[in-house]
Amino acid sequence: MASNRYGNIFTITTFGESHGPMIGVVIDGCPAGVALDLEFIQKEMDRRKPGVTKGASLRQEEDQVEIVSGFLDGKTTGTPLTMIIANKDARKEDYKPIERIYRPGHANFSYMEKYGVFDGRGGGRASGRETAARVAAGAVAKQIIAPIEISARVIEMGGQKDNFDQLIERLQEEGDSVGAIIECHARGVPPGIGDPIYEKLEARLAFAMLSIPAVKGFEVGSGFAAAQMKGSEHNDLYSLDEGETIKIDSNHHGGILGGISTGKEIVFRVAFKPTSSIKKPQKSITYDHKETTLTIPKEGRHDVCIALRAPPVIEAMTAITLCDLILMNRCSKFPY
Repeated sequence: MASNRYGNIFTITTFGESHGPMIGVVIDGCPAGVALDLEFIQKEMDRRKPGVTKGASLRQEEDQVEIVSGFLDGKTTGTPLTMIIANKDARKEDYKPIERIYRPGHANFSYMEKYGVFDGRGGGRASGRETAARVAAGAVAKQIIAPIEISARVIEMGGQKDNFDQLIERLQEEGDSVGAIIECHARGVPPGIGDPIYEKLEARLAFAMLSIPAVKGFEVGSGFAAAQMKGSEHNDLYSLDEGETIKIDSNHHGGILGGISTGKEIVFRVAFKPTSSIKKPQKSITYDHKETTLTIPKEGRHDVCIALRAPPVIEAMTAITLCDLILMNRCSKFPY
């Protein structure tokens, strides 16, 4: 597997599996001299960890981050910054009854087709557990790009705009799951960030978001609704603020034009599919090509809606992307 690295200058490489001894991330290209707030990093981890939100997996993980390199006397050293997170509540035995069954909606079929092997302990490398490492890296990136503010939240679940708790309770009783849409805002991003043609800001954000497990859609600004609009409706008009400063009156473009930030708030949305592991019986095939019925063991611990724990992951990948592009931007014109 050769694609565990993301970024150009500020790069992250994640490692580890869902039910292995640990997961972690190596950040390369982190500038030296960054004073890291370790409490902030842990607070970000706590937002994502299981067993906290309604309808979330009951897996109990402390998600304590340990920095093992690239950090000295409270500051980064410029060498690879390595952070590890122990898996303390992994129960690989829960998956023994289904380890040789193709699970509908899961990655074990495609992994087997590609590699001929799949780590059946949970979702292995394809598990959402891997995103904890991204949140740790994103907490570092957020501190580097401050005072840029990034916030994400669930705005729609199963087609509903509210009453999420009632929906989750009903689906728990039914043994089913549901998808959702998360909206993310990045405020304070200066104009000029993004590097056309193939490093456009929205392209990099789309790449980052679609790399997250269970993400199936991305749109920025008006997104797909733009296809229903006229140019006169979608164009964001310019005016002068107090006679001097150029301002953009609206934000259908979502803060990005030509792949470059305009200084307006960056707004995008990410669609998550329903959690693949559900308690309802589903027909399937075994690895030796026999028809069977997949029934998740009662001990299984899965999210009713995986998107509920995803806002900090979305924020993390946004921060990592912006940090990388901001560092790249220093090379865009002379003098530097």
